[in-house]
Amino acid sequence: MKKNFVEELRWRGMLHDIMPGTEELLNKEVVKAYIGFDPTADSLGVGNLVQIMTLLHFQQCGHKPIALIGGATGMVGDPSGKSEERNLLNEETLQHNLACQKKQLEKFLDFDNQTNPAEIVNNYDWFKEINFLTFIRDVGKYITVNYMMAKESVRKRIEEK
Repeated sequence: MKKNFVEELRWRGMLHDIMPGTEELLNKEVVKAYIGFDPTADSLGVGNLVQIMTLLHFQQCGHKPIALIGGATGMVGDPSGKSEERNLLNEETLQHNLACQKKQLEKFLDFDNQTNPAEIVNNYDWFKEINFLTFIRDVGKYITVNYMMAKESVRKRIEEK
């Protein structure tokens, strides 16, 4: 009998809150879920362990885990509330980091499972074809100066300059 993913997380103290209907859906059918990982280093850190274990339990309960590697966002950089931008990485370095992180994920997740294999996807694969004009026309129009100034990390960086 398939294990109940929500009960597994509760038992492990890994669940704080849940949307109504989630447990019923997970008990009714196989569900896909992803967790994102930052490819700016060639090794996942201990801070990633909870996310990896969540995907592991998800898979062990019969569901399909997806590790989403942020190759595109890794090339752009993300200060994540820090006062400085992180170092921008080239595609070769990102590919190296992705390969190293995949080896680590393979120690936990089963990518050869016949019924619900884990999968790794890279957001670079679908962002690489988007050009600048398309982006500012379709997305940029929603990102106003007021929206950016409302972000504490942006406001701090401007005030410190």
